[in-house]
Amino acid sequence: MGILSGNPKDEPMHYGEVFNVWQASTVAKGAVSCYQAYLNHSGDKDLKKVLDALIDQAKLEIKELDTLLTNNGIAPAPVMPERPPVKLEDIPAGARFSDPEIAAKIACDTSVGLVACSQAMGQSIREDIGALFAKYHLTKTALGVRILEMVKEKGWLIPPPLQLKRPEPVKV
Repeated sequence: MGILSGNPKDEPMHYGEVFNVWQASTVAKGAVSCYQAYLNHSGDKDLKKVLDALIDQAKLEIKELDTLLTNNGIAPAPVMPERPPVKLEDIPAGARFSDPEIAAKIACDTSVGLVACSQAMGQSIREDIGALFAKYHLTKTALGVRILEMVKEKGWLIPPPLQLKRPEPVKV
C-alpha cells in the first residue's frame, strides 16, 4: 500500500486541495455577509427565499470546509460578523440595490461557484474532498435552476442577443 491508498481522511492534503478548501471557505464567508445585506435591500418574497437558501448553503459549506481545514492543521479565515436586519424603507432609494440587480448578481455568483467546484473536483486526489465539492456543485446547480426560473418568471432576465433567423449559407 502506498501513502495515498488508505482512508482518504487520513491522507495528507496537497497544496491545491488546501488552497481550494481555504478559498471556498473564504468565499462562502463573504457570500453570507453579502447575501445578508441583499436581504435588507430586497423587497421580493421569492428572492428573499432564494437568498435565505443561499445563506444556509454557504453556512453549511463554511462549517464543513473549516472542519476539514482545522482537522488538517490549517487555520481558516475568520468569519465575518452577522449583519443586522434593516427595514427596506430605511435604505435611501439611490443607495438601494434593486431586486433584478440582486438576482443577476446571485445568478453570476452561482455560475462562478459551479466552475470553482468543478476545478476543485478535478484537482482533488483525496476522494472525500472531490466528493465534498461534487456535493456543493449539485446544490449550486439546483439553486442556479431555481434562480433562473425565478428571473424568467419575474421578467428580470436580460438575455444575450438571440439569433432568431439564421443567415443563408453562401454558395461558392
